[in-house]
Amino acid sequence: MRNAAIGFMDSGVGGLTVLREVQRLLPTEKTVYLGDQQRLPYGPRPQSEVLTFTQQIAAFLQRRDQIKLLVLACNTATAAALPTLQQTLAIPVVGVIAPGARAAVQATKTHKIGVIATAGTVKSQAYQRTITAQDPRNTVTSLACPELVQLAEANDLTSPHALQVVAAKLAPLQGTQIDTLVLGCTHFPLLRQVIQRVLGPGVQLIDPGTATANTVTALLDYWNLANSTGQPQPQATYYTTGDVVSFDRAANQWLDTAPVHAQALALDALTQINLEAE
Repeated sequence: MRNAAIGFMDSGVGGLTVLREVQRLLPTEKTVYLGDQQRLPYGPRPQSEVLTFTQQIAAFLQRRDQIKLLVLACNTATAAALPTLQQTLAIPVVGVIAPGARAAVQATKTHKIGVIATAGTVKSQAYQRTITAQDPRNTVTSLACPELVQLAEANDLTSPHALQVVAAKLAPLQGTQIDTLVLGCTHFPLLRQVIQRVLGPGVQLIDPGTATANTVTALLDYWNLANSTGQPQPQATYYTTGDVVSFDRAANQWLDTAPVHAQALALDALTQINLEAE
């Protein structure tokens, strides 16, 4: 079990930002990633539907790759499915919301924190509850920015068009006096450069992926699940329910690993597992 892979899931390529941090911190760990691009975006979907999708992916990764730990590298999936999966799966399950919220609480000096995320994550109020629970002095301004997901999936990260879209979507944050902004969708760190340019140097950007990687490290130690070989692992395994070429292009640009060659995954491979489980 200690030499099994860590599993990652996301609605698309955004979760690669979390995977990148884990691969950097834990080079001896095997990893497997599934991007559900065929059913992107998750943000506008009902929580019950996102829960079903997440359960299907978890079942697939457990059956196909015998993962030892699952990372929900998607804020929407974390908000919709984390408590259920933690109660029903026999392996540890990690989300990205609690680590990101904790990092924001530690970073803010004015107790004015912003969160940009998908509509589903904002509607869940998961970040707001977690941040204020850790320190009631904090006030949270949340903003849904689904258009930023589209920019990231299109790999349009630094163009004048990307800057224009980001500036327009973040305009409601101007004047809120936030000093900290949580990038509450795993796609958003890919747009870090233009987001920082729009908000200025006075706002600290929080990438939940970095904090999540630290949580994964701690959990592996706690459950005695760290890889025992002590050797760097070969290239990770990647699946996508969408277009392999576009997935590979994005992954090869963002990750610091050997060339990525994702495996195409038909939705039947996920939905059939769900039917069998019933």
